[in-house]
Amino acid sequence: MTKQADFKRRVRARMAKTGESYAVARARLLGERPAAEDGWMAAALHISNGDATDLAGTGLARRIVFWRDVLHEGPVPAVGREELRRVRAAFLAGAHGVDRGEGLRMFLERDAAVEANRGGQYVLWFEADLYDQLQIVEILALLAELGVPAGAVTLICIGEHPGIARFGGLGELRAEQLRELPATRACARLSAAALELASRAWAAFRAPTPGGLAGIAAVRSGELRFLGEAFERLCREYPSTRDGLSLAERRVLAAAAREGTAGEVFVRAAAREARPYLGDTSCFAMMERLAGGSYPLLDLRPGGGPVGPATVVRLSAVGARVLAGEEDQVRLNGVDRWIGGVHLRGREVRWRWDEGREALTV
Repeated sequence: MTKQADFKRRVRARMAKTGESYAVARARLLGERPAAEDGWMAAALHISNGDATDLAGTGLARRIVFWRDVLHEGPVPAVGREELRRVRAAFLAGAHGVDRGEGLRMFLERDAAVEANRGGQYVLWFEADLYDQLQIVEILALLAELGVPAGAVTLICIGEHPGIARFGGLGELRAEQLRELPATRACARLSAAALELASRAWAAFRAPTPGGLAGIAAVRSGELRFLGEAFERLCREYPSTRDGLSLAERRVLAAAAREGTAGEVFVRAAAREARPYLGDTSCFAMMERLAGGSYPLLDLRPGGGPVGPATVVRLSAVGARVLAGEEDQVRLNGVDRWIGGVHLRGREVRWRWDEGREALTV
């Protein structure tokens, strides 16, 4: 009796640590294979955000598709899928140096693999940040468009992991840690309501006006549990009514108030984000934009070239005034930026993030 009670305590301790059900935690401690590892998962098409995640090493995934696209940067207009592939390939070529033909081929192969599996199961491995949440809604909207039943879609999505103080993504986990996730509460077989919500979010993101974003930001879904948080972060990329800066721009300027290399400024700015947001390449490109225009907000040394990790960055006098709310970046330098399907241009923009109301002006 004592041994049985001790074993039950161990099972419950494991449940508290991993989020597993009682049956799965018990099976793990006994060395058994939980049901989540049955053959259906190996036969499914697995989709994740990049090959830094060792899905192959888990033994759970034979067929893997990586969804490589930074959707919160550049145009994502409400056009047909073929045209959208061309738009995104062109953007990645210009902004990230991806060969346009290679980018287009990547998108074609990715979409073809998803469509070819329409009679089978799908397992999505993603994270809580905006980068991943936008990829999730694109994929789920595509599956809904293809007529894939919701019950054929399993989502594994986490925003934290035991033992990791500041979780950066699935790529930080070992294969055996990834292997445990299907048996935790992070894993959910989706409902028709989840696919419908994802389709609405994808449409709101791609619309030429941002009126639908607030509704998605307010959603609290047990299945797509990080979606509302991600869309609220997206809204804060609109120019602020206070200073004309997006939240990411303000964090970069604040990080540059203490002179340092671009690499150091990137690390300081990234530390202010609750979830991973910008990669270093995207952040360096933002620094270049902030250092350009009629009234530069950043001073760079050496000037004239692309920003790299060793470029010295500091806040300019104009940048300090903008950061203090005494000047407006959009009125000083204008804006030419896409947020999903919305193209912000010029020195007067209709849509801004109202700091006082914490809402978009639409």
